[in-house]
Amino acid sequence: MSTDYETSITEWHGKRFAHLTAGDGWLNVIGRFWLDDGSVTIGSAADNDLILPAGPAHLGTVTQEPALVLFEPADPAQASVSLVPNPASPPKFSFGSLRFEVTTMDGRNALRIRDIDAPERLNFPGLDYFATDPNWRITAEWSRLAAPEELGIDTVAGVATTVQVTHLAAFTHDGVRYELLPTHGTAEKPQFVIRDLTSRAETYGAARFVYGEDLTENSIVLDFNKAFNPPCAFTDHAVCPLPPPQNVLPFRIEAGEKRPN
Repeated sequence: MSTDYETSITEWHGKRFAHLTAGDGWLNVIGRFWLDDGSVTIGSAADNDLILPAGPAHLGTVTQEPALVLFEPADPAQASVSLVPNPASPPKFSFGSLRFEVTTMDGRNALRIRDIDAPERLNFPGLDYFATDPNWRITAEWSRLAAPEELGIDTVAGVATTVQVTHLAAFTHDGVRYELLPTHGTAEKPQFVIRDLTSRAETYGAARFVYGEDLTENSIVLDFNKAFNPPCAFTDHAVCPLPPPQNVLPFRIEAGEKRPN
């Protein structure tokens, strides 16, 4: 194995750890609540409509209007916040150690809350990986579909979603051809949601993610040494996609990130 390649994977591990433990990572999400039109109170006290495990007893009131989400703090000395939902870039605001985001999925808004002082973030022990194996860095065929396809994708939360698929990646393993669909990501950085037989014990049971790299018109690199856990492996307050049937592979990929301890 090339020392340069092994070093690049080690560096990727470091970036992955930094991303996961950052203030906007997935280790400190303490709540996620669907929003309906109208007002709800939020705080850690039991008499709130939305009850948080941390933070002030009474934070304030969240109101969803047709095109806005408003936050009115319980403390009159604090300024109110007006947010315009944006699925591509969720609007955010902060209150003490808490970080609030208005996320949107299939036209429905939710309020996601992070606590940057969450012990799960501050005391995170790290990630486990399979040994780096360059044989799992695969150059696959990259083909455009005859026409874009609308594909229904289920999630771990039972929320049905729809995505548009324009390409597929094909490779051969043990003499059998497999075709993977990139259901998420971007045109420049397609994301594959996969599951393989290691999900029975070593890796997260629902799925892992892997991004395509080094795209050309006819090829794409799938580096399974960089396969990683979805957010829902670390928090119950995430809505993660499940793999389409084509991306459930009947063999073991002993590469990439293992399930969290």
